[in-house]
Amino acid sequence: MEINLSEIRKKTVPAEQYVSALDQPFRDYFLATKQTYRLQPEATNQLRGLADKYVVVAFSAGWCKDCAKYIPVLALISEATGLEVRVFGGIKKDPLSHTCKWRIPPSPPEVRTFGIDKLPIIIVFDTDGREIGRIIETPRQWPTLEQELYAIIGSQ
Repeated sequence: MEINLSEIRKKTVPAEQYVSALDQPFRDYFLATKQTYRLQPEATNQLRGLADKYVVVAFSAGWCKDCAKYIPVLALISEATGLEVRVFGGIKKDPLSHTCKWRIPPSPPEVRTFGIDKLPIIIVFDTDGREIGRIIETPRQWPTLEQELYAIIGSQ
């Protein structure tokens, strides 16, 4: 899938801004992760050298425990490497629909465009807007998010 990154930037916020703007008590959960997590140095250094060639787009919700675990790490990765990380937030379930998982609005319509069915979804794009990989909920092949991101980016 190829996307228009300029449009995505208009509809999202940087990861750090997303974490800082969350309502309580969710902000405290996200900030606790951000304050205690230590990035894996080797993967962080490798990402730093490739950061200007990729953009990460994540889908998140304050109520999501996996989001509270990984979105703050994305903010740290962005700060440490310069990797651009954008977040679609405010994802809400639609308890009144059996055919539609997310309530739109307030969830952004991009949840349909990108086929989002779990959270968080972390999508890596090259600077031309081509999707090169996804992390669904948690890293699958590597122990840390930064290692998993480098595995995706480094394979290009």
